[in-house]
Amino acid sequence: MTRPVPGAEAIDPDVDLHVPAQRAEPQGPVLAAVAVGGALGAVTRYGLSLLWPAGAGAIPWAVFWTNLFGCALIGVLMVLVSEGGRTAHPLVRPFLGTGVLGGFTTFSTYAVDVVRLLDEGESGLAFAYAAGTVAGALGAVWAGASATRWAIGADREMAVRGRL
Repeated sequence: MTRPVPGAEAIDPDVDLHVPAQRAEPQGPVLAAVAVGGALGAVTRYGLSLLWPAGAGAIPWAVFWTNLFGCALIGVLMVLVSEGGRTAHPLVRPFLGTGVLGGFTTFSTYAVDVVRLLDEGESGLAFAYAAGTVAGALGAVWAGASATRWAIGADREMAVRGRL
C-alpha cells in the first residue's frame, strides 16, 4: 500500500495514475453513474421530506433520520466494496456511494434547516440539531461498518465450521 504524499490531493484509491491505461480511462461512465444515482437519492430524500414535513420551530426529522440512515448505508457499502474480499464493479461505488447515498444524505438541506431554526429564534434547538446530526451521522457510519464487518466475519466463520 502506498503512503499519501503530504500536501497531495486525495485521489480515488481504485485508480493508479502511474498506470497509463488508468490515467486515460474515460470518465463519462463514472459521471453518468454519479448523476443518475444522485438524482435517485435526491428524489427519494425529497419525497420523504414531503411525507414528513417539518413544522415551524421544529426539528426536521425527515432530514435527520434520512441522514443517519444514509450514513449507516454508506458504512455498509464502504465495507462491502473495500473490505469484503469481493471485487465490485468499478461503477458500484460511484453510483451507490457518491450518487444514490450522496444524493440521499444532504448537508445542504441540513445547513438550511439549521439557519431556518436560528432565524425562527430556536437557537438551542438549532444547536442540538446541528450537533446531533453530526454525532448521529458519524455514529451511524461506524455502526453500519461495524455491523457489516461482524456479519462478514460471522459468514466466514460459519463457512469454515461447515467445512470442518
